[in-house]
Amino acid sequence: MRLTMPTAVVEGTQLTVMPFRADAVIGTMSVPTLVQLVPSPRREEDTKTLKAASGAVRRHAELRSLVQRALKSTQKGKNVGSYAEYIADGVKGELGAGWSTPPITFWHAGPLAALSDELLPGTGLRTLTITPGTSVVAIDGETQTTAWHELYDDPERYGLTYAELAQVRVPFELYVDLTVADARQIFYDRNVQGVAVAKNLAMSMDQRDFATRLAHRVADAVKVDIDGKLVPFTKLVNASKRQVGKADAEVITLSALRALVITAIYGRGGLSRSAETVQEDELPAGSSPEQVEQSVVPLLARLIADRSEHFVSRSALTAPAVLAGLGIAVHHTAPWADPVNALGTDELNRLLSDIRWEREARYWDGVAAKSGASGRLNFSGGVKDSGGRVADAILYPGTEAGRRIRGQ
Repeated sequence: MRLTMPTAVVEGTQLTVMPFRADAVIGTMSVPTLVQLVPSPRREEDTKTLKAASGAVRRHAELRSLVQRALKSTQKGKNVGSYAEYIADGVKGELGAGWSTPPITFWHAGPLAALSDELLPGTGLRTLTITPGTSVVAIDGETQTTAWHELYDDPERYGLTYAELAQVRVPFELYVDLTVADARQIFYDRNVQGVAVAKNLAMSMDQRDFATRLAHRVADAVKVDIDGKLVPFTKLVNASKRQVGKADAEVITLSALRALVITAIYGRGGLSRSAETVQEDELPAGSSPEQVEQSVVPLLARLIADRSEHFVSRSALTAPAVLAGLGIAVHHTAPWADPVNALGTDELNRLLSDIRWEREARYWDGVAAKSGASGRLNFSGGVKDSGGRVADAILYPGTEAGRRIRGQ
C-alpha cells in the first residue's frame, strides 16, 4: 500500500492585512506573533547567545545588520527599558487614552508564501502567510520591537501578565520582497528625512509633565485687556511653535511660559531643566505638588496680569530668556526657597517696578539680547545662555546690568 501525498497546503503565520501599494501592506498583530516572527535585536547582538542559536536566527541577525544600527552601547539601546515601562503603563491603563506607539515598519526579505483574495469584496482586506524561518526585520521601530520582547520575556517585572499582553494588538506596515538597498533607503528616509522636534517644544506638549500642566493653569488663570475686551491669556500662548512670528496672533510660546514656571519652582537650577521632564517626585526639598501649585500658579498669574500691556505689546518680557530670569527672581519668594536669599512679594514688585521692558538695545543688549550690525536686537540667545544674566540684573539693581535694564 502506498500513501498518497496531501495536496499542497501553505503553512505558516497568517496575518490579516490591507495592501497600500504593490509591495506593502498594513495591519495589526498580537504580541506573541511579533516576538515569534521577529527575533530579539538585543539577543542577536549577544555573541554567546548567537553562537548557540539556530541557523535561521543567525541568518536573520546577519540580514538585520545590513539595514539596522546597533543597540549595544548606544542611546537607542538605553531607551529600551524606559520604552518598555511606558508601554506597560499604557497597557495597564495608567496613562489613560493619552499614550501611543507608532506602527513598526517591517521588511519581509523574500516573496510571501501566500496572499489570499479579498476576504470581503471592496474592503481590500486579505490574508497573507509567512512561512517559518522567513526573515522579517524591523527597519523602523526596532527600539519598540525590542521593548515588546523585554515585556514578553518577563511581564511580571513590569506588572503585567502573559494574558494581558496576548490581548494587545501591535500596528505594523510590512514591505515585501525588497532588495537590501531598498530596505536601507527606507531606514534612511525614516530616520533622516523627517525634521526632529526641538526637545523644549516637545516637552511643552507633554501633559503628564508637571511644569507643562502648571503652565497651562497659569495661562488659564489670566485675562488681558485687548482693545477694551478681556481676552483669555491662553489665546496669546502658542503651543505648537518654537518661537512666535510677527504675523502670529500669539505673543509667547508655551515652552517659554513653561520656562518661567520651571525657574519659579527650581530657581537657577531650573535653567538646566527647561528641556527635561518635571516629575512630581522631583520637586525641591521641603515642597509638595499641592504646595507648589498653590504658590506658583496665582503668583505668576498675578505677575502676568499686572504687566499684561508688556505681553500684548511683545516687549522684552515675552522673550524666553527674560521669562526664565524673571522666574528665578520669583523663586526667591517661594516657601521652599533658601531663606538666606528669601524675598517678599512686595520686595519683588519693587525690584520689577522700574525695569524698562521695551525691546531696545540700550536696555537689553548684553543682558538678554545682542545687537547686530544693523542695530537690530536679537533675543535668540536662549534660556540657558541668558536666563542667569537676566536674573542677576533683576535681583541686583546696583550692578551694571541691573542699572542698564532700568534705564539708568
